[in-house]
Amino acid sequence: MPSGKAKALRFIISGRIETSIQVKLLAVDTSNQSCSVGIIDNDRLLAEITLNTGQTHSKQIMKLIDTALTLSGLIISEIDGLAVTLGPGSFTGLRIGLSTIKGIASAGQKPVVGISSLDVLAFQYGNTSNLICVLLDARKGEVYSARYRSIDGMISKIEDEAVQPPGQAISDINEPCLFIGNGALLHRTTIIEKVGEFVYFPPQNEHMIRASSVAYMGRLKFKKDDTGHIDGIVPHYIRKSDAELKRKTTFMK
Repeated sequence: MPSGKAKALRFIISGRIETSIQVKLLAVDTSNQSCSVGIIDNDRLLAEITLNTGQTHSKQIMKLIDTALTLSGLIISEIDGLAVTLGPGSFTGLRIGLSTIKGIASAGQKPVVGISSLDVLAFQYGNTSNLICVLLDARKGEVYSARYRSIDGMISKIEDEAVQPPGQAISDINEPCLFIGNGALLHRTTIIEKVGEFVYFPPQNEHMIRASSVAYMGRLKFKKDDTGHIDGIVPHYIRKSDAELKRKTTFMK
């Protein structure tokens, strides 16, 4: 199982923003089944909409963005920066979210922050003293996984992100652990059987990524003026897509 020394979460940044101003951020998550859009004004949440209807994200995302802007009383030109989940997650979903945010960023010359889907879920439960194990459904009987701890008030990743069978992802956990993510829900029985008394699950509706969390994590980086170029905002798949695997197999024949 991949592991590594504890390290503070790191986020990929694109663009630049002045740290002295109040930061208004528009954030989007389309990495899994749910689709979420949120807008914050510095530390204040102005609007957030999350849908889990099973419809294609491409049919929802622009409507949600327009609605969130209307509810917040802002227009897109008043947004200072953008934040989006990079994955891991649904390949199609990630492409939809990234292409949407990059289009808005390019048109308005706005900086973009890209954040790990696994990191966001850990951030949403960063106040626990227990080990945090984030599991997202990777299909094919596997999960995307990573582990975290709250150390000195900062969420630290203590295990590299990986894609593996759920039993392997949790095989050595022998302490109280919070399991979160749609992969944790999907493989709940396996987790309980293997980890037993040390298992903790949040309520079912709290296993979804909230765009407000994406925005607040992005805000931390914008405040540090830790920025780069928009071309650096790319999907983080971990596993190769079926199309890539098919091309590789065809090439090797």
